[in-house]
Amino acid sequence: MLIVNADDWGGSQSETDAAMACFVKGRITSVTAMMFMADSERAAEMARQSGIDVGLHLNLDAEFTGDRCPADVREHHSRIRRFLKSSKYACLFYNPGLQKSFRCVYHAQVEEFQRLYGRRPSHIDGHHHMHLCTNMLLDAVIPAGETVRRSFSFWRGEKGIVNRTYRRLVDNRLARRYRITDFFFSLELCLRWEKLGRVAELAEAANVELMTHPAAAGEYAYLMSDGFLELKQNAAMGTFGML
Repeated sequence: MLIVNADDWGGSQSETDAAMACFVKGRITSVTAMMFMADSERAAEMARQSGIDVGLHLNLDAEFTGDRCPADVREHHSRIRRFLKSSKYACLFYNPGLQKSFRCVYHAQVEEFQRLYGRRPSHIDGHHHMHLCTNMLLDAVIPAGETVRRSFSFWRGEKGIVNRTYRRLVDNRLARRYRITDFFFSLELCLRWEKLGRVAELAEAANVELMTHPAAAGEYAYLMSDGFLELKQNAAMGTFGML
């Protein structure tokens, strides 16, 4: 089964509109929504009207652009952002001084999602994949049993042994606590490396998530192309609820 998820729903009007256009044409199966952003409210209304499957795109490192975020949540979020942006490897280290901040920011975004959508998110991933940062993993901030995005999948030889070993450890930890797909790929990278055919083959016998950002012109063009329709014919498309 192939799940095509559009990230950044509600991040801005252009991101929401591009994803909706793809959903209307049957090119994506779900989205993950950002909270406390400029287009969060409008995006939620569009989702309710269209019936699109919506998860939470947990934001730990990008500034909130909406005006509904409580001051204390914004302060906790700022502390996390400063830490995560202090180094490209900061997400790999555990910061004990931010335990309260990570929990506060996570629960605030879940509560805002429930306010906007009237239910809990169907699945959870992270902006820039920061839901997999060490603080989130070691403190098990996301409750057990949720459907959570795994780390990137690679074929043998595509990444070094240290990278693959780390990702394997992360995925093993996720699999013990959450529901995850069998594989996870980025549409952008698949187009660049010409491996969408291999992804479609995997989806014939496994559950595969393909992440996309329809606001990116190249990804949008491909999703709307005949080539993508051919790929859909070789891999049944589904939603996270079918896992």
